[in-house]
Amino acid sequence: MELKRVVVTGLGALTPIGNNLAEFWNGLISGTSGAAPITYFNTENFKTKFACELKNFDVLNYIDAKDAQKMDPCAHYAMVAAQEAICDAGINSDNINPERVGVILGSGIGGYTSSVASVFAYIEMNKVPRFSPFFLPKVLGNLISGWISIKYGFKGPNYITTAACASSGAAIADAFHLIQLGKADIIVSGGAEASIVDPAVGGFNAMRALSTRNDEYQTASRPFDVTRDGFVMGEGAGILILEELEHALARGAKIYAEVGGIGLSADAYHMAAPDPSGSACYQSMKLAIEDAGLQITDIDHINTHSTSTQLGDIAECKAIEMLFGDTARQLLISATKSMTGHLLGAAAAVESIATIMAIKHSIAPPTMHLNEPDPAINPDWNLVANHAIHHDIRAAISNSFGFGGHNISLLYKKYNR
Repeated sequence: MELKRVVVTGLGALTPIGNNLAEFWNGLISGTSGAAPITYFNTENFKTKFACELKNFDVLNYIDAKDAQKMDPCAHYAMVAAQEAICDAGINSDNINPERVGVILGSGIGGYTSSVASVFAYIEMNKVPRFSPFFLPKVLGNLISGWISIKYGFKGPNYITTAACASSGAAIADAFHLIQLGKADIIVSGGAEASIVDPAVGGFNAMRALSTRNDEYQTASRPFDVTRDGFVMGEGAGILILEELEHALARGAKIYAEVGGIGLSADAYHMAAPDPSGSACYQSMKLAIEDAGLQITDIDHINTHSTSTQLGDIAECKAIEMLFGDTARQLLISATKSMTGHLLGAAAAVESIATIMAIKHSIAPPTMHLNEPDPAINPDWNLVANHAIHHDIRAAISNSFGFGGHNISLLYKKYNR
């Protein structure tokens, strides 16, 4: 069976450094930090008092109030980014078969904001069970894809994937494979996360995973820097329209890039810590390159998962060294979480968009706040420190890894007929 080719025909972004694709991309290449003091709850008793929240976002500018009250913020974010991506792709009832258009999204925690708010309210009311009839639909993670299907009438495959911080990467992988196999013409894919809430910040603090650099919050996310002390939480959504090539050409769609290959692996090591050898990350990148039918010398850019944690950044760098060897010196290696923070389950989607835009515009986004590179990292590597670099990018990998050892490498390349 000949596999179908899959291209990206639409993008939508809602991030801490921009509420649409253009703002997000401009924020990336200009090195904007999305970090600011947390406004969603009182942080007086918390070790970490900052995060990368959305800025100037009002869901009622995008969604009817009656529908919005039925959704968790995670669904709000997915709906808004999907609206942009669907419009960007030029999808309408005249150029699709709705039974062959699916929605597959990823989220690490789903409707966590609504869950926390409802439990807190239950306790404050002395455990009187006065729950909203929308409580369970808002908490269920699958509604982030369900709402999009309902709004647009898309009747193809519809579900969410959960693989911690690799969740939206798993969604994109599933969408890619289903289109390859001819099971759908178009899949709205990506992910969303909205979990800057008390228990999440407190929980990550307890794990010593978050940065506590409260006096330097704008530069606290500093992947690869020897002074890094943990990640910065982010929120938002990234949506990609994946489409079968011939279908896209038939309806005259613009094409951002082609999805070249996918690599999936597991650390099989620890519930939270990465395998320090980097062997499974090496495997996922290797598989993605093989799946695309490319060689390591064809890869020009990597958007790393690097979250600004001591262990994770180095494990990924070991994997890059293991796979690319001396050719790693020719790579442009970026860590965009230095600007957006870590969007958890939505990270892979947002970083896929950054990777695709890097290919389209021949610009590698910077790794910001990198002033003292960790001596454990090869000093000859180009970590795109603090300034974007203009360079032709033929093919690029976006890495995402999640608690539990989930590794996903997504390879995108320039589209050539």
